[in-house]
Amino acid sequence: MTLSPRSSRAPQKRPVTRGAARPAASGPSIWQQGNDLFWKIVPFKVETIEKALTVLTIIVIAGSVLAAAIYAGIPQAVGQEIGQMAGRAGFKVKRVDVKGLNRMDSLTVYAVALDQQSIAMPLVDLDKVRGQLLQYGWIGDARISRRWPDTLVVDILERKPAAVWQNNQRLVLIDGSGVILEMVDPRAIPDLPLVIGPNANQRVEGLFKLLNMSPALKPNFAGATWVGNRRWDIRFESGEILALPEGNDLAANALKNFARIETNQHLLGRGFVRFDMRDPTKFVVRLRHPATDAPATAPATDGAIVGTAAPPTSSTPEAAPSPAQDQ
Repeated sequence: MTLSPRSSRAPQKRPVTRGAARPAASGPSIWQQGNDLFWKIVPFKVETIEKALTVLTIIVIAGSVLAAAIYAGIPQAVGQEIGQMAGRAGFKVKRVDVKGLNRMDSLTVYAVALDQQSIAMPLVDLDKVRGQLLQYGWIGDARISRRWPDTLVVDILERKPAAVWQNNQRLVLIDGSGVILEMVDPRAIPDLPLVIGPNANQRVEGLFKLLNMSPALKPNFAGATWVGNRRWDIRFESGEILALPEGNDLAANALKNFARIETNQHLLGRGFVRFDMRDPTKFVVRLRHPATDAPATAPATDGAIVGTAAPPTSSTPEAAPSPAQDQ
């Protein structure tokens, strides 16, 4: 068998066809640039923010679970049981220490403090006790606290009586803001100013403010009548009545003028019955025993009394109210 000799020619290299040249790599995208700029500005590391987000997620989940438990009443039930266990261990109310009580019956305070669903110390509703006590007129404020292991402390701030209010043939004791404290026995009326008339208790705070503007008249002040739901008639210890005008400012000015005139002329206790200052431009007086048919008048700012006459009863502008009658 004849073999053909190998070709002595070197193998021919095939031309390699190269593809089109790839474009040069471009710079970072706008998104990447913005992301890099953001992390350069923010003073926190990525790891820190990731941890914060993880903690926030845990808090949200825990809050949702707790809210569901509260809605189902589980914490209240657990708290009630813990409180009952404390009560069975001896931590229950055995004493009530009442402080600051002078006029109100202490048995009422004890009854309110012990009116509880459970006397276990942790389960006593302090806000409920305070709210019930504040419904009583004598109690202006109350502070309730626990003194472990077995005592409730009730610290009372009592209201101070300031006047007796007469209305619809009833007498009641009121404080300086008009709050009703208790009924008054007509046979044992306390030595306090007597205010008369419908809604007079609601106006007594303003009355005392008027008197504080003219302190020289306060020692002679016996009471006042709220007339027509619009103005005051002031009564003095010596029996005279001062008719004030309507309006707080006019009434205050009239009372100041009368105090000045009283300081100069000493009108009280000299037989006058009524001083009428309802008209800011006039000062009209009436004697106990009329002498003529003409009233004595003087300018309200002169500080002097002209004459001593008084008008007859038929011409009196407004009859002076009796302290024993309602207006």
